[in-house]
Amino acid sequence: MSHILSALTAAAGLAIFLFAMARLTDTVRRNVTNTRTRELFRHAVRTPILGVATGLVITILFQSSTATTVLAVGLVSAGLMSFYHSLGVILGADIGTTLTVQLVVWRVTDLSPAFVVGGALLWVLGRRAWRHFGEGIFYFGLMFYGLNIVTRITESFKGSPLILQFFSETAGPLTGILIGCGLTALVHSSAIPIALLVILAGHGLLSLDAALPFVLGANLGTAATAMIAAAAANIEGRRVAVSHALFKFAGVVLCMALFSPMVSLLESLSSSVPQQISLGHIVFNLLVAAVFLPVLPLYARFALWLMPEQQRALSLWPEYLDDRLMGNPEAALEAVRKEMEREMKLARKMCLRSMDLVDDFQGGKMSDVMLMEEVVNALEREIGAYLRRVSEGSLSQLMSRELFYYSALVSDIERVADHAVNLSELAALKKEKEIPFTEAAHRDIAGIRELVEANLNDALELLGGATGKAIENIFTREKQIDRLFAEAKIGHLDRYSRKICRAEAGPIFMGILVNMERISDHSENMAEYFMEIRGIGKES
Repeated sequence: MSHILSALTAAAGLAIFLFAMARLTDTVRRNVTNTRTRELFRHAVRTPILGVATGLVITILFQSSTATTVLAVGLVSAGLMSFYHSLGVILGADIGTTLTVQLVVWRVTDLSPAFVVGGALLWVLGRRAWRHFGEGIFYFGLMFYGLNIVTRITESFKGSPLILQFFSETAGPLTGILIGCGLTALVHSSAIPIALLVILAGHGLLSLDAALPFVLGANLGTAATAMIAAAAANIEGRRVAVSHALFKFAGVVLCMALFSPMVSLLESLSSSVPQQISLGHIVFNLLVAAVFLPVLPLYARFALWLMPEQQRALSLWPEYLDDRLMGNPEAALEAVRKEMEREMKLARKMCLRSMDLVDDFQGGKMSDVMLMEEVVNALEREIGAYLRRVSEGSLSQLMSRELFYYSALVSDIERVADHAVNLSELAALKKEKEIPFTEAAHRDIAGIRELVEANLNDALELLGGATGKAIENIFTREKQIDRLFAEAKIGHLDRYSRKICRAEAGPIFMGILVNMERISDHSENMAEYFMEIRGIGKES
């Protein structure tokens, strides 16, 4: 019974670690991703080396290379980062994850109660600005408190013949790789199995020769979560996940081929087996980065040949807003127009993906929409702040009017993105509840969608400098959409009264129509703004 209780207690410690790691990742993503992480990714697109540094820093923040890799898959799938630039990030993420295991070697687990208590006090009693920081410290401490429980429990395994036999006889190199890979894939974290190896080695239960295959397998297993995430992504996202798995697999093959020299190297670096295991984790990921970094351009071309189809990545940050233009308001407003055109491209892309989800729901596409919304929201804030700075300068009456309508335009574009998010959530609810639509309902949605899509295209053309013909077309289509919307509502009520459609389909169907109609309304608003800017009279 004591062994069963010990095993359950150790499992509880691992569960605490997993829970705290997930919560820490969420906390960091919620409070950092929208601003600082976006700035970090700015550096990732410059050179592969900076991409590695970016991946390393973000993984240290998240305390999870899996979270960083899944984020990279999502950004590439959403068209917010190029495939080539993501490669450096995932190499850096794999290096960054080695810190967690090294902290276990440094016995940070012994200090975990202090982190838990200090973080909790700061979270509950601190000023608002410090509460998020306290929350992060609390979950960081809780992660290592979970491992501290495991450390204390595994000490009792010293005298267990079963444990000693498993590591001395059962676990050959291939078995160790498979077990390490499987366990990591199961818990979505290489830190847990490798930290367990460090803990067991610290109690004298494990040699470096026996532990190293587990370390290699754990590293290979980190690719599993990204592959699962990529299954719902487009080919761009899948290409990133496959590359990550390929990097890891090549590293395992290379290290197994150099197994004896690698063991000798690690033993020469430290006499402590726990430290040797941690160094093995570090050396493996440094070796993978050293092998692939010099040939990343060549590998990227090979991957694109192997898995063709590539989309142009839209930048995560403003490309045209430049404070040096403040002395030239006309040039500054032109920069704003170009930036709004980029924002509108992103909002339009969100709408198209969300409307696709109504008929063919895919979780990966919905994740893409959510990632793109964060960028649209950030662009709205940054364009708004830039316009406020422009307004402080000396403006002509014409430029003042242009600035006024640009302020309204940027808000309407953001609202288009909001309605795209609403559409994706309604599509998810339709999928979750397994609610079918009638053929008539599908025809109603398709008819309105065609006109909404055309209005989005013309609104984008206006931001790119199109003529007044686009304005006229938007007004004409908006009247058609209003008519089709009214007819679709009457048709739905008729089908419902005749019990042709299910009652629960009604709110979702009407919600989809309402959001598409609102998207067209905002397109019409944009047409009206450009009509005012250009002094065009609205035709009846």
